[in-house]
Amino acid sequence: MALSFLYFVAGEVSGDTHGASLLRALHARQPGLRFHGRGGPRMKAVAGDTLEDWTEEAAVVGLWEVLKKYGYFRRQFARVLAEIEQTAPAAVVLIDYPGFNLRLAAALRKRYRRPLKIIYYISPQVWAWHRGRIPKMARLLDLMLCIFPFEPPLYEPAGLRSVFVGHPLIDALAAEPPQTRAPDLVGLFPGSRRREVSKIFPVMLAAARLMLREKPALRFATAAPSERIARELAALRDAAGWTGDTLPVGVGTSRQLMAQSAAGMVASGTATVEAASLGMPLVIVYKVAPLTYWVGRAVIRVPYLGMINLLANREIAREFLQGAARPAAIAAETLRLLDEMGAARRQQSVDLQEVVQRLGGGGAAERAAEAVLAEIHVA
Repeated sequence: MALSFLYFVAGEVSGDTHGASLLRALHARQPGLRFHGRGGPRMKAVAGDTLEDWTEEAAVVGLWEVLKKYGYFRRQFARVLAEIEQTAPAAVVLIDYPGFNLRLAAALRKRYRRPLKIIYYISPQVWAWHRGRIPKMARLLDLMLCIFPFEPPLYEPAGLRSVFVGHPLIDALAAEPPQTRAPDLVGLFPGSRRREVSKIFPVMLAAARLMLREKPALRFATAAPSERIARELAALRDAAGWTGDTLPVGVGTSRQLMAQSAAGMVASGTATVEAASLGMPLVIVYKVAPLTYWVGRAVIRVPYLGMINLLANREIAREFLQGAARPAAIAAETLRLLDEMGAARRQQSVDLQEVVQRLGGGGAAERAAEAVLAEIHVA
């Protein structure tokens, strides 16, 4: 096979992680493939210098944060379009990051029509906030690679070919070394974006302080996806009167901490699926800027924010969102989950196992790679 290019765009930590697994699976099947685009350090480690690490700047959350960086995103958008035109890839693979990637798909389809294959991996959660966009997505995309089993039936009636490949976290977590769960350790997981951390982590710290009043022997720890976020966490921790000894901040250790913690406070997002897969009882905490929250409330069309609750179609992990994210309530629920003999902990453990079983077995990256190669007609 002649060398072929694939162009990737991922804009956040989770997309970088899943993208790197996909790149490795593609390279294992077709060593001649070359990769260009945008991603993070993990994807760059596989692809080399032809892939730019931009996740520190690109990973933003909320309307206000996007507006503040409008000039940056506009410049990046133009650069990506120019790079795709220059490299003439066999396909563009868009990984999550819908605010940027769906606009990019529209621009590419307008410019290139059908010869260029556009594949989406990690479906944007339009089923949560705008199902009316699905017919438009069907016109823009050639293939959707889904990680949740309920997604293909939502896309296929609109004519968008979809494949359920399984959740990539299942493989990643299976590779984690076994850990011993400490009955006195509580993990705090405030998210991977700076703006999330600034809103959510202080609430978690206040809840942890209240828990210590009830159980002085408890220990707390947190983990960051990068050194930059670790510095943010450490600054917030120090300002709240904690120290590195009383609340250590790890870098790249969130999964180990989840496996070790007796319970955890987790920001809504991929981390809730990680926690469930690792068997850590959890509460879900989420808080953003007021404008972002109210805009989101106006468009979200699902009853729960936590993915594990959506998969279960009921609240198996208590959600403390925005104004309801009160330290006293969060502390009380987390203490309930710490009770080894308590009904709340036992029931949530059973429920989490049921949710994880719905995510399918391992091999998500391999199935995704096979679907990509089939789409570009590479045997």
